[in-house]
Amino acid sequence: MTGKPKFAVFASGSGSNFQAIHDAIEAGHLSGTITLVVTDKPDAFVVERARIAGIETLAIKPSSFSSKEVYEQEVLQNLKELEVEWIILAGYMRLVGNVLLEAYPNRIINIHPSLLPAFPGKDAIGQAMAHGVKVTGVTVHYVDAGMDTGPILAQAAVEVVDGDRKQTEKRIHALEHELYTRTLQKLWSR
Repeated sequence: MTGKPKFAVFASGSGSNFQAIHDAIEAGHLSGTITLVVTDKPDAFVVERARIAGIETLAIKPSSFSSKEVYEQEVLQNLKELEVEWIILAGYMRLVGNVLLEAYPNRIINIHPSLLPAFPGKDAIGQAMAHGVKVTGVTVHYVDAGMDTGPILAQAAVEVVDGDRKQTEKRIHALEHELYTRTLQKLWSR
């Protein structure tokens, strides 16, 4: 695939991976256009980051809808209106359901702070530290119906700072920002 894909970034928190992706586009290191930021937490800092970047935001609480399917239909309608080609999960803390999986087969990508299949799900860094591992890492993968079970696109390792979660997180986030943009560029340059 060549050209500049149009994609949406889904995030639930501060949006540091969104910011890294946006900055990589601005610097010419990543081809693509972020057409929408989707968040399930309207008060998340990613909303402010998107506003500063001039990117449209869809900030809606899933609990406002009668079901996950109805929520995803609303999201999907917005994606279709903006002709979004890819969904990039960047700290989106919800499992993607069938509505979006069927609309975007092999076009939903996630980043996870562990060397999958180790430590899937929430608090992967905490899981790694609790198990006393010396090395953890970052995985970029396709999203499927499971929790962090989709085919792996890229992985990179990070040494755990013994007993120091904050420093370990710092290392992981720095690696995430570099690995995610590099992997997306490689994927979209095929």
